[in-house]
Amino acid sequence: MYLAEIKPYQIYLLLLVTCQTLGNFSLSITLPLFLIIVLQKGLKENFADAQVSVVDCPDLTQEPFNFPAKGICGKPRIADVGGVPYLIPVVQKEKVYDLNAVAKDIELPGAFILGAGAASSKILGVNAELIPIVQTKSEKKPAVNGSYIAQINPADKGCLLEKYSSKYTDCEFGLLANLYASEGQPGKVIEVKANGRTGELNFVSCLRQILEKHYGEKPVGMGGTFIIQKGKAKIHIMPPEFSACPLNTDEDVNNWLKFFEMKAPLICQPVIVSRDPGFDLRLEHTHCFSHHGDGGHYHQDTSPDSVHYLGYLLPAELLFRIDRPQETHLVGRD
Repeated sequence: MYLAEIKPYQIYLLLLVTCQTLGNFSLSITLPLFLIIVLQKGLKENFADAQVSVVDCPDLTQEPFNFPAKGICGKPRIADVGGVPYLIPVVQKEKVYDLNAVAKDIELPGAFILGAGAASSKILGVNAELIPIVQTKSEKKPAVNGSYIAQINPADKGCLLEKYSSKYTDCEFGLLANLYASEGQPGKVIEVKANGRTGELNFVSCLRQILEKHYGEKPVGMGGTFIIQKGKAKIHIMPPEFSACPLNTDEDVNNWLKFFEMKAPLICQPVIVSRDPGFDLRLEHTHCFSHHGDGGHYHQDTSPDSVHYLGYLLPAELLFRIDRPQETHLVGRD
């Protein structure tokens, strides 16, 4: 499923509803078997063992996921909301969004949404990582928010991972998010197994670069979930306070972020676009959570010899760009 053409902007209609700029892109269909061959061949260049196949999506309401929807199938689409320029060099705290509104903007009210974003500091009172897992509200059902937030624990400066619904009842987020949305239905998905990393690329970057290499200028979008079953990973969490000084370089950003080595199992939520067709997209963004208190923004496994990845992914049919920053840069997008 690749972006074969760019549909006309739907700005005027959507401005009436959201006061945000939004672009909508069509993705055409690639034969699943062909895509599987491409992915498996590429993964074997970065992992000692890799297997890619089409399977029935496991019931994601069960362990270890415990999601509010059974699957990731049904009208799959990706949304890139806001962006890093709203976080750095200087934060724009007024940038606040709602996942229920996003579901309507992407023409899928009631969507099941996974991904990676920033929590709303207006709600939390501090800056934090958001691991969105939301069955958005529909005409018949209220929203079910299974999200997690990862923040710096003021007691010991470690990771504090909490269920969002344990403290809050909204579906807001702030500044930026990369989201994979679907009807949350069971169905056929792409299962990816990769063990023993032999190359330099992390799991998500490897997948993205495989797609970019094969499809070239035709952007491909993909999302879903994967588990780091064995090993450890490099994860960051943003500090609770936004930087008082402008963050102008990647070095500035890395010195501001708090990095941790976290242990498996980690349940991760990747959003991938192989190539930016000129809409200031974040090409890959992955957040993770666990049932042992670890979570945040995934960078790379730190135990290449022993790492085991198991993923369930699906190419997207549509990609939406919401509230694109007018002033942009490429800093802090790792």
